[in-house]
Amino acid sequence: MLSYQIAGKVIADNPRALENFRFVTVNGKLVVDDPLDHMKLVRLARTYASVVRKSLNLIWGGRTHKEVTKLLYNILPNYVYLETAFKNAKAIAENIRFYEESFGKNKVLADIRRFWIASRGNKWDKGNRNIKLIPKDSYFEVLIKYPWDGSWIKAKAFFGEEYIPLLKELRELANERKEGYGTVISFREYPRVHVQVPLRIYLKHFSTSKQEGYGLIAGLDINSDRLNIVIIDSDGNITTMKTFWCGETVSHGFPKEKAKWLRLNALSNALEWCKGIGVDYVVFEDLARIRHRKFTSNPYANRKITKFPKKQILIHGVIKALKLGFVAILVNPRGTSNSVTHKQVMKRKGLDKHMASAYIVAHRGLEVIKSN
Repeated sequence: MLSYQIAGKVIADNPRALENFRFVTVNGKLVVDDPLDHMKLVRLARTYASVVRKSLNLIWGGRTHKEVTKLLYNILPNYVYLETAFKNAKAIAENIRFYEESFGKNKVLADIRRFWIASRGNKWDKGNRNIKLIPKDSYFEVLIKYPWDGSWIKAKAFFGEEYIPLLKELRELANERKEGYGTVISFREYPRVHVQVPLRIYLKHFSTSKQEGYGLIAGLDINSDRLNIVIIDSDGNITTMKTFWCGETVSHGFPKEKAKWLRLNALSNALEWCKGIGVDYVVFEDLARIRHRKFTSNPYANRKITKFPKKQILIHGVIKALKLGFVAILVNPRGTSNSVTHKQVMKRKGLDKHMASAYIVAHRGLEVIKSN
């Protein structure tokens, strides 16, 4: 089996799965002192969002990237902004297609209400052509290109102290044309800046040491109200199992952000537990392969399915696993929860459906290890 790997030891047989793990986003607060600069920043953000909306409509109409850029340049006269907006619109279009396929809808409209600014990174532009970070003593100065007159909007970005050395190193590498950094400015609650940091640099600063374990493999079955783990050895024998619960998160009316925090906390606790018992490999389902959501006749179950951000949880889990020193493996999720094999595992191993899924995931991870 052909497998692919990126820095930080993420292994998958599907190269598309690795796209979610090339960068880690570092968030900070953005402060604009000059009222005129603030007005220019808001105008730029509203225009950028408008361009994304127009790009989306043009994509539905079959227009190419080159055609879209030519049509919209008079609205936003900056090729890098336009290129990034086109990529944003294309991602939205793909999500809409996924939603239509999952729910059987013929046409779904995208209502883009928020406004933001994004500029893709490029090492040849010394990191980023339109949004530049300049380190100061306790903050970063941010220069944002205002495309209509070529001036720069000046702002200050404040990050957590633990991220300052990381971002300073990234800026040094950018000046040497060795790394780029994509940047997004959002306006939810207050202006924020989001910097995409290459994974290998992030792990250099935040990985913890880990002693070599016993070659054990942990298979994870992630659900909206629980996380099941099955640990197997190199011969495929089960050594231990454990369930980490977060059942209150599926209660009607439970706050979304609190539910997210509880799930992430349960996942972090599970990975810390794996580290303590000598696990070396953590295996996740490769969600990039899933093109349809499967629903039941139970409306309560369907509500849990639609409100559970499984992909977001997965990305957090893989990054956390890498920080703890594990090798993360992504495997094909097909048949892990509803198949003849799944039923056979339940019967033969005496496992419930969730533990059986975790066992199949772990076993597929073992196959990846043996093939490399």
